[in-house]
Amino acid sequence: MEKKLIYTPNCEILPEMETPEGLRRICLGLEYDGQTFRGFQIQPHDSLTVQQALHDALSSIADSDISLVCAGRTDSGVHASGQVVHFDICVDRPVRAWTLGANTKLPDQIAIQWAQEVSTDFHARFSANNRSYRYIIQNTPARPGIFNKKVTWDKRRLDIALMRQAASCLVGTHDFSSFRASQCQARSPIRTIQYIDIARIGDFIVLEIQANAFLHHMVRNIVGVLTAIGAHEKPLSWVTDVLNAKDRTAGGVTAPPHGLYLVDVEYPSQFAIPKGNPGPGFIQVPLGGFAGN
Repeated sequence: MEKKLIYTPNCEILPEMETPEGLRRICLGLEYDGQTFRGFQIQPHDSLTVQQALHDALSSIADSDISLVCAGRTDSGVHASGQVVHFDICVDRPVRAWTLGANTKLPDQIAIQWAQEVSTDFHARFSANNRSYRYIIQNTPARPGIFNKKVTWDKRRLDIALMRQAASCLVGTHDFSSFRASQCQARSPIRTIQYIDIARIGDFIVLEIQANAFLHHMVRNIVGVLTAIGAHEKPLSWVTDVLNAKDRTAGGVTAPPHGLYLVDVEYPSQFAIPKGNPGPGFIQVPLGGFAGN
């Protein structure tokens, strides 16, 4: 048997252990509507999570209990069009069983888009180079009907030029303590934001942000600060004051979860992970594609 580093479902790294003969690692890409779930991660005494639904469906196909690891643990009400997960099995199943078969056992709000076998040194969380989220605001005087709980509604007329100027202050490597939730369990508040793009597309304002990793509520707290500036309720300099304070109490409100989508996870090319449409479906532009709009 080959010896390799083993990651537990809680992402703890164990010493080198013998990999069982016939062990296969399966990687899946999926999308889900988060409004009916209490987040991705399995919760004690709560079956309404994305992970629980996936666990039940995939375990049924595998005819054995499986453990899932995801690229990013989304909160209650948060959506995904580009979530990536992996699990290990020792049974032989055709790849289509993890898409066509599992989808018949999943709630309508969750759909597996692709599946492939990967090497056992791939890890959905730790192998990722970066993650991209989109936050979508319907910026209209009247509240949405069709897009209720799919977007966040803000009736204030938001100045995206000001929001872009403020966002530029957050790009780079910083201590994002002011933008992390009080219950965040990350060991370090240091994160690197590669870019933040903001565009107005019809009645919608779309904010796209890419970083090496995110803190708990980081995107929603950033949106809360940027929209306050965009509404002329706070000066442009406020974003720098909040960042430098390194204190969550210095920041503004946490934006609602409904407009937030995990749209892409990027991995090193050797893993050959498929690239999906970043979505969501009614916002079809390439990643990083709205700068200057």
